[in-house]
Amino acid sequence: MIVIEPPSSGTGAADFAALRKPDLARFLKKAQKAAGLSGEVTVLLADDARLKELNRTFRRKNKPTDVLSFPAGDNAEGIAGDLAVSVETAARQATEHGHTLDEELRILILHGVLHLSGQDHEADKGEMRSLESELRAALKLPAGLIERTLDAPKKAAAKTKAPGKPKKRVPRVPTLKPGTKTAAKATGTTKKTMAKKTATTKAPAKKATPKKAAAKKRSAR
Repeated sequence: MIVIEPPSSGTGAADFAALRKPDLARFLKKAQKAAGLSGEVTVLLADDARLKELNRTFRRKNKPTDVLSFPAGDNAEGIAGDLAVSVETAARQATEHGHTLDEELRILILHGVLHLSGQDHEADKGEMRSLESELRAALKLPAGLIERTLDAPKKAAAKTKAPGKPKKRVPRVPTLKPGTKTAAKATGTTKKTMAKKTATTKAPAKKATPKKAAAKKRSAR
């Protein structure tokens, strides 16, 4: 049975007006049959404020959520339990994952039905995830709730990971043969050598004048 509770404020009124109660009721029956859940299930479609209140009362978490399940227990004859679904949260998630509100509500209802049947993805070793994936495919639904929850951290990490900086291209330097000097060293050495040669070079001898030459000859006699 589907019960629609109008939103406490004007927010999301258009989404509530677009709900197709008969279609969702038929899907609920299909989901129960696929999960092997017998007994009556009541689904409350409400706003975030109502889900926040229920979440705080029964789970001590003061925040809205998408779906809550309340198993009836062994003593409730003919009753499987109740589900509460936030239409506002479902609308946001539908936009985020690129499908319709109706599809998102069906995904949440299937998830809740599996919880009512005794499945618990927080305590098992992946059994509920596998079953939900199998039933989702059979009922022609997009990605299941558990799959999205597990994949979210990976996607977030991929988005926040900074792209690597492109490596700078280092120009290739030819390998010098043993004993060969680099251009800078060769230039410096050449300057020093030239300076040394300039300093050690003797000035050319001056030619003697005729008078001085004659004087030398006389003294030699």
